[in-house]
Amino acid sequence: MTAPETETAAPEVRLEFDDDAIAVVTIDRPRALNALSSDVLEAIDAAFDEIDAAAASVRGVLIVGAGGRAFVAGADISAMAGRTPAEGERMARLGHRVAARIEACRVPVIACVDGFALGGGLELALACDLVYATDASTFGQPEVRLGLIPGFGGTVRLPRVVGPARAKELIYTGRRIGIEEAVEAGLVARRFPDRDALLAGARETIALVAENSPSAIAAAKRVLVAAAGRPTDEAVELEIGGFMSAFGTDDMREGVAAFLEKRTPGFSRG
Repeated sequence: MTAPETETAAPEVRLEFDDDAIAVVTIDRPRALNALSSDVLEAIDAAFDEIDAAAASVRGVLIVGAGGRAFVAGADISAMAGRTPAEGERMARLGHRVAARIEACRVPVIACVDGFALGGGLELALACDLVYATDASTFGQPEVRLGLIPGFGGTVRLPRVVGPARAKELIYTGRRIGIEEAVEAGLVARRFPDRDALLAGARETIALVAENSPSAIAAAKRVLVAAAGRPTDEAVELEIGGFMSAFGTDDMREGVAAFLEKRTPGFSRG
């Protein structure tokens, strides 16, 4: 039986642990196109508190937007009107805190984009391990049209994904791109015809990942996040450290033994 939904600090964000041990974080503000207010960001942060607490029984996380029109159409512009620079700083730090929580999650996090992923919505997706999207999806960093710049990591993570030149072009122009260009740029890992296929595909990926060593997946994610943007010599040392540490795990011993004995490994899920 599917576990009941958990309502976090804001009613617009729901967390559900389903029968497949997948945590689904739903941003449910369809009238505001799921815009990220401070309350919504706090609620996403709280959802990851619960996900981290249940880490041993969670195989992956999906972040989705409700309503069928948007993943997240951006930050809540109405809430930003009249804010002071100090208040802007607090909101930016909150957005970065949420992005860091997503990157620090031990299991894969997939942004399931169906519709608009603009501004803060694209930044939220960029913090995830994978971006899957429907053909109806649109992406962009339009902050300059409001006299702002990306504040939740767009200037940092977008260049890492699509390259500096394309990131500058997208940020400076504020233009939107569709699914074809998003896939070609490497922003979207997989595209799907509709929402049902999107969610099914994301679940299939998490099921494939869950066949592997949880400790190795967590270590690989930790190195990938930490190495991004660092000089090669520093990044190489991070990888060596992660590789070395893996030799001290039960999962490594089990994985190697299973390979040599030609059997399916029984990795620890604790």
